[in-house]
Amino acid sequence: MRGQLIYNPMAGRFPSLPLVERAVKILEANGWDVTITRTEGGEHITSLAKKAATSGLDAIFVAGGDGSIHKAAAGLLGSDTALSVLPAGTANVWAQELGLPTLSWTNWTALETSVKRILDGSIHTIDLGVCQGIPFLLWAGVGFDAFIVHHLEPRTRWQKQFAVPQYAANVAWFARNWSGMDLKIWADGEIVTGIYVLTLVTNVHLYAGGMAEVSPTSRIDDGSMELWLFSGDTLLETFQHLFDLASGQHLSSDKTHFIPCKEVLIKSKSELYLQLDGEPIPPTKEVSINICPQALKVLVPKDLPRPLFTKI
Repeated sequence: MRGQLIYNPMAGRFPSLPLVERAVKILEANGWDVTITRTEGGEHITSLAKKAATSGLDAIFVAGGDGSIHKAAAGLLGSDTALSVLPAGTANVWAQELGLPTLSWTNWTALETSVKRILDGSIHTIDLGVCQGIPFLLWAGVGFDAFIVHHLEPRTRWQKQFAVPQYAANVAWFARNWSGMDLKIWADGEIVTGIYVLTLVTNVHLYAGGMAEVSPTSRIDDGSMELWLFSGDTLLETFQHLFDLASGQHLSSDKTHFIPCKEVLIKSKSELYLQLDGEPIPPTKEVSINICPQALKVLVPKDLPRPLFTKI
């Protein structure tokens, strides 16, 4: 088996090279021929992933966070090269979906543990969302969450040490002046209009750094996405939605609307903040999203914390 391990030295809270090297030794002990490649992130990761797919590698292992995985998935779209995560980022939501441990001050062996669990797992073929022509693995967010992302990124490694309190502080600060978006939305032919704090198209369960389970029924291989609409335009309604998401009460809230769909078009007279997998995308007045079924192969551990696939 041939593979490549891509690591981003600036991802996450900790320098990762010594830990990456230990993970590679485990791969090699299990019959893998793996090269290590350093990247500075961004489009370079996409380029490396495309080259890996063209070279016919069996898999790439990305030691980084959701941003690095987002870029790698774009390069592997439609190929036979599988994507695997070694969670060395800040939030690591995709790794959380797979039940992989996150690198932390109290768990320096997380990458080694992740490699062992992945090697004991299997390959699944999953869907990817595509927004404005850009593939995404987790979600496309329009509105308040994207507004926060645009003001948070990029962060220094020191700031990442306090990721959760920093995020909470920014949410509280920016929510003071946030007002709803007047939107017209097409979802598989259904037309919805209204004023919304946030619209979210998701392909997974978790959200907000893994602190909320927004979509318990999501399956990442069913050829469909889930559109969530959070209505309102006041500070109180914004905070109520945040509380409901954290507690799971959004599932029964009359201020929340859910639509399973394959295509979404969102229009506004004002420019809309947009984020894909936690990465800021330039504001626009029109957002187009569709599902690309069975578009990416991923390496997945045997035991998952929650149902993620329709095909076992």
